[in-house]
Amino acid sequence: MTEKTETEIERLKRFISDKKELEIRAQRLSSLSSGLDEKILPSEVRIFKALADINRLKIIKLLKEGELCVCELTTALSTSQSTVSHHLSVLRTAGLIKERKEGKWSYFRLSDGAVIEILNQAKLLIDE
Repeated sequence: MTEKTETEIERLKRFISDKKELEIRAQRLSSLSSGLDEKILPSEVRIFKALADINRLKIIKLLKEGELCVCELTTALSTSQSTVSHHLSVLRTAGLIKERKEGKWSYFRLSDGAVIEILNQAKLLIDE
């Protein structure tokens, strides 16, 4: 047994008195814990934080219908260009949207179909 597994067993002893059940659960917990990719978690947190703002979620839903420029997003959200630019920056950093420049204009679109799938999955949770 690894040192981590021994520590997990000691912690679980407070809750589980049966020794065999304790070992089974500790091994399962150890397996689950080792499956957490600590390198990816910060990126996943960044994605969920980006989606946790109502204005950014509105932008994502608007972009679901296709590419839009900053002026169109500013008009649709009835907010300032600097506010929209800030939200676009957060979404771009999270990898949710992509930018295309054409002269002085910046156009934004969703990164890929996975973003739409996140929205679809959220709707399923709401509908339950």
